[in-house]
Amino acid sequence: MIKSLLHTPEGVRDIRGAEYAQKLRVEQLIHDRFKLYGYEDVETPTFEFFDLFSREIGTTPAKDLFKFFDREGNTLVLRPDFTPSVARCAARSLSSLAGDNNAVRSQRLCYHGSTFTNTSSLQGKLKEHTEMGIELIDQPGVEADGETIALVIESLLAAGLQEFQISIGQVEYFKGMCADAGLDEETELELRDFIAGKNIFGAEDLLISRGVDELHRNRLLNITDLFGSSSVLTDAEQQADNQRSKEAIMRLKRLYQVLCHYGVEQYISFDLGMLSKYNYYTGVIFKAYAYGVGDVIVKGGRYDLLLEKFGQPAPAIGFVIVIDDLMAALARQHTPIPTEPVVTLTYTQENYAAVLAKAQSRRHRGERVKMQRRE
Repeated sequence: MIKSLLHTPEGVRDIRGAEYAQKLRVEQLIHDRFKLYGYEDVETPTFEFFDLFSREIGTTPAKDLFKFFDREGNTLVLRPDFTPSVARCAARSLSSLAGDNNAVRSQRLCYHGSTFTNTSSLQGKLKEHTEMGIELIDQPGVEADGETIALVIESLLAAGLQEFQISIGQVEYFKGMCADAGLDEETELELRDFIAGKNIFGAEDLLISRGVDELHRNRLLNITDLFGSSSVLTDAEQQADNQRSKEAIMRLKRLYQVLCHYGVEQYISFDLGMLSKYNYYTGVIFKAYAYGVGDVIVKGGRYDLLLEKFGQPAPAIGFVIVIDDLMAALARQHTPIPTEPVVTLTYTQENYAAVLAKAQSRRHRGERVKMQRRE
């Protein structure tokens, strides 16, 4: 029995020593970058009511949640996603400003903690992830989109990552094409999964079964080919035959201009077929990929309707950095992560007082010192 208790459950692990010191250093570098942009820390509960992550909100599927009950019979879940939690917190703050016309509604919130996803053990993925991110509340402009993506890039660079790419999509482009083809909400959600997975055959079969004509069918299927440099935006605009999709492309073009002002265009590409499993996203979405790591290390986007679910309509945009995957990318790219050295001072019973005084003096100067008895 004791032997079995030495092991962790599937999907979680211990981190200690040099590995943990490096992780803390990376988190500090990223947090410092968040602070430079005026973000304030917020801490939300590790578990929330089940309804906060329901299908209506548009977040993690129920089958992937860790669920349990409190003494009153309420269904609770371990947090799988920070955004709904922070949005709830922000909405509560906004409600306190009701009636005050002079109040500043804009909020810049940053967070750090664990998320939990009950994935299949056969997938070989962690079920607990360390995440850091930001949420920019009540800022609707394309300038906020650009600042958010620029902050992603600056944060990754601050952590020491060099080889990565930010891929940008637009949910409204896809939704406009679906509406133009006359798709109902259920079909749109099914098609979203096929398009996001680049499953052209599945998408085509679905559209044929729903009676979508060849013209609109081809336009929807061609979305998966719309990826690459900023020049792909012109192709996407030409293929769109509805105002909603055209306006989405125009916003992406303005976004690219903002990113050029930040001087980060070398890290940017576009993918109109990129769609998120989180249905609360309403506009620009983006993901960061790094050389040597198959999983996404950053994901984010605009969610202008989410706070309305909590009674406080406000536009918002944010992102999350998956620290575990970022650490894997840094290791794959052989990026050195400097940590403070620890000085070891040895002592005997006879010279203990003198060595202790020396250790304390160095600690007061900010040095890390450990004492080790020598027999």
